[in-house]
Amino acid sequence: MSEQQAPVRGEAAATRDLVKVYGEGETAVRALDGVSLAFPAGGFTAIMGPSGSGKSTLLHCMAGLDRPTSGSVRIGETEITDLGEAALTRLRRDRLGFIFQAFNLIPTLTALENIELPLRLAGRRPDRAWVDGLIDTVGLGDRLDHRPAELSGGQQQRVAAARALATRPDLVFGDEPTGNLDSRSGADLLGLLQRSAHELGQTIVMVTHDATAAAYADRVVFLADGRVVDTLAGPTAEGVLDRLKHLEVAPDGQRGERG
Repeated sequence: MSEQQAPVRGEAAATRDLVKVYGEGETAVRALDGVSLAFPAGGFTAIMGPSGSGKSTLLHCMAGLDRPTSGSVRIGETEITDLGEAALTRLRRDRLGFIFQAFNLIPTLTALENIELPLRLAGRRPDRAWVDGLIDTVGLGDRLDHRPAELSGGQQQRVAAARALATRPDLVFGDEPTGNLDSRSGADLLGLLQRSAHELGQTIVMVTHDATAAAYADRVVFLADGRVVDTLAGPTAEGVLDRLKHLEVAPDGQRGERG
C-alpha cells in the first residue's frame, strides 16, 4: 500500500494488522483484532473506546511493553516486534517517553533528579537549555529541590511529563495521564502535551476516556472490540461524546466476532 511506501520521516510510528490474543482455546480474549494505524511525526493522537476495547493493549504493544500475537509495529524505520529484550530496552530508553496515570517518580530523588533520570541512565549529559526550557514550560522552577512527597499531584504529574520529554524521544505515550489530576492540573498537562507536539515536534499518543482531554489532540482514534471503528480529525469534546455514543451501534462488519 502507498502508506507503507511513504517517507519514514513523515511517520513516527505505524501498526499493521496488529493482533493480540490473551489465553487459549475457549477462554482466549482477542484484545486487538487487526489494527492498522499510522501516527504522523509531530502529531497528537488520542485513543478512545469502551472499557475492554483494546486501548491500553495497543499502547503497550506499540511501546514494546507487550508483544503482539501477530502483525507489525514500527517506530520510525525500526520494526520492533522481533527485537530482543535488550534491544527493546535500548529503544524505550533512547526513543520513547512515558507518562502514566501513576506518576512513577522515585521518592528519594528531587524533582530535577527525577526529570534528568532517563538521561543519567542512558549515560547522556543533560542538554541544559532543553531541560531548562521544559522546566520553565511546566512551571516547576521553584520546586526543583523538592521530593515527590513535597509536591502536589499536579506538580508530580508535570515532573513526570518533563521527564518523558527530557530525552527528546521520538514518541511520548500517555496512558490516562490526567486520570489522577484535578481539572486545572489536567488542563495544564494537556496544554503541555499539545505544545510539545506543535512547537517542539514531539509525537504524542495518549489513551484517555475523557472527551475534554481528547479534544486537545489533532485526531481521535476510536476502538471497539479490538478494532478501529472510527476516527475524528480536529475533535471537540461534543463531537467526541457523540462518536462514543454511537460505538455500540456500529454497522455490521466493523466490529466482528470475538474468538
